[in-house]
Amino acid sequence: MYAITVSELSMSFGAQPLLEKVSFALEENDRLGIIGVNGCGKSTLFRLILGELEPTAGNVFISRGKTVGVLTQDGAFDCEDGQQTVLERMYQAFPHLLAAEARLRELEAQFAALAGSPSGPAAPRASGAARADTSADGTEAPVPVFSGRTLSQENASEAAIREYTELHERYVREGGLEFRGRCASILQKLGFDRTACEQPVATLSGGQRTRLALAVQLSQEPDILLLDEPTNHLDIATLGWLESFLSAYPKCFMVISHDRYFLDRVTNKTLLIEHHRAKLYSGGYTKSMAQRQTDREIAERHWRNQQKEIARQEAYIAQQRAWNRERNIIAAESRQKLLDKMEKLERPQDAPRGIRMQFSEALASGNDVLEVRELSMEYPGRPLFRNISFLVHRQERVLVIGPNGCGKSTLIKLILGRLAPTAGVIEQGYHVEIGYYDQENQNLDDRNTVLDELWNAYPTRTETQIRQVLGMFRFTGDAVFKTISVLSGGERARLTLAKLMLSRMNLLVLDEPTNHLDMDSREALEAALEQFEGTIVMVSHDRYLIEKLATRILELQPGAEFPGDLLDYRVDHPGRGYTEFRDYKAARIAERQESNPAHSASSVETSGGNKEQYLKNKQAAAQARKQKNRLEKLRQECAGLEAELEQVERELFGEAASDYQRAAELDARKTALEERLLEIYAELEN
Repeated sequence: MYAITVSELSMSFGAQPLLEKVSFALEENDRLGIIGVNGCGKSTLFRLILGELEPTAGNVFISRGKTVGVLTQDGAFDCEDGQQTVLERMYQAFPHLLAAEARLRELEAQFAALAGSPSGPAAPRASGAARADTSADGTEAPVPVFSGRTLSQENASEAAIREYTELHERYVREGGLEFRGRCASILQKLGFDRTACEQPVATLSGGQRTRLALAVQLSQEPDILLLDEPTNHLDIATLGWLESFLSAYPKCFMVISHDRYFLDRVTNKTLLIEHHRAKLYSGGYTKSMAQRQTDREIAERHWRNQQKEIARQEAYIAQQRAWNRERNIIAAESRQKLLDKMEKLERPQDAPRGIRMQFSEALASGNDVLEVRELSMEYPGRPLFRNISFLVHRQERVLVIGPNGCGKSTLIKLILGRLAPTAGVIEQGYHVEIGYYDQENQNLDDRNTVLDELWNAYPTRTETQIRQVLGMFRFTGDAVFKTISVLSGGERARLTLAKLMLSRMNLLVLDEPTNHLDMDSREALEAALEQFEGTIVMVSHDRYLIEKLATRILELQPGAEFPGDLLDYRVDHPGRGYTEFRDYKAARIAERQESNPAHSASSVETSGGNKEQYLKNKQAAAQARKQKNRLEKLRQECAGLEAELEQVERELFGEAASDYQRAAELDARKTALEERLLEIYAELEN
């Protein structure tokens, strides 16, 4: 059964079309990822579905009785009461349960009054099921306990009893006993500790408000959930939890995201919007993009074949008319009629033009690019990290990861000399030239135009050269005269990258460079970073980029599982960086938990009773040990086979040279040994 159907939906602003004849349908458990370049109409599609905009043409059909929830891109909503706490804002997502609680309290007060004494016997407790709800931090939430037993008709009217019983049953059935605990648990998973849950909403940052808005929607579990860029402001650990939640979500959801790793893990369908049209693919991002490329190649081939056929027919018609005999004229006219009736194929449009970039390297630096020794940093009353040390070598690609607030951006500012450490030393190597990307784009002057911003930074360049660079970053025509203050987040990010590209450096220091970039721009950035011959130190939560680029991963504050505030991991197989690091860390955690049962129990408790993750870690460690033992056995088998092969060859070309029967047996054995050795070599290499 379809939960939502979009039919021939079109949207134009004046004479400019944005969406044209968009059609798709989703079943009740479908998980749709919506992708496309910035400005293609993804968020507008959500607004059309919600009825906030009136389409130029087409319709949206939502099945009767289905509830719809939405997280907008600017999730930093305004609350009427800015002093309400985070938990109170979560509870407001369940107004029907709060209203039921209030009415049940009123009825209980009536029953107590009818009993003749305010302190008299309250309504009796229900058997077993009715209990106080407990939040994720272990505190008892203020949920009233209601009676399920029949009250004495001497103390209450029959109508009040019936209302109380029916309302209480509905309250329990709709989750009244659990919703507070669910709210607290989701907030905890999204990075709100007990202190943050009691914090007034008005004091939250934009990122925290976005996470709170996401928590509100997830707690309600609507039948159709619309998520616009839900991964913004989430660290890797929180992203992993969100992926697990959405993967198990039993209802339909649609998500707009540029996080390719996230889309691959949570979606089973992909809607690609380009050139004002939309096409639905089966599978996540990677599978759909492969199918998109195949479809484009097939369409291009069909168009070319048709063009060849049209050219052949036109040549035939021209030849017949040149002969100018009656039967030739008749044949030419007949062919022309067939040609006119042919359904002409349109040439497939090229993909929207992505940005193009290439970082200019300065003279090579020394082999030791950056050395950090015993570095500590803390703000008043807020320690970040202590005694971290590492050495970055030339041409390394170092990815710095960790939870929000652990000090990643602070570490970058310390490296750049923009902050002074509490303790420790940072030394740059010989001839190091730094290029820096600031995730907040603070190096842009809001009063400048796009053209002036880049030209002021490089005044020796001609206007033509500056415009060419801006064109590479999709600033064309009148867009170069837009003031910085009106640019979107993606446009500001592209302009910052354009400024960085024109400078010369051999050490790139990047703080969340993929934020606000669409997929095509992210891929262009990845390609430029791969081609860069210098050294890279980068903070990122983009696991797709980490997987592809990292040769080394530094995780700040890995937690109680590891000693110290820094986990330093060197990638063995570039191109699998994040997968390698994740498996390594899970195996290490599981081994540590097995060797220290007390630590294991406390780890499970402090992680909110996450026994499932503990079991996964334990299984990963067991799998790692199993693989290690298997490799050891393969090495032993390999040594034995090589010795046997040497003996077979010695006999084959020696004593058995004149005995063809024995030689045939030895040759067969030699072939079998070589085949088995090739299998072992291949497995050992992987």
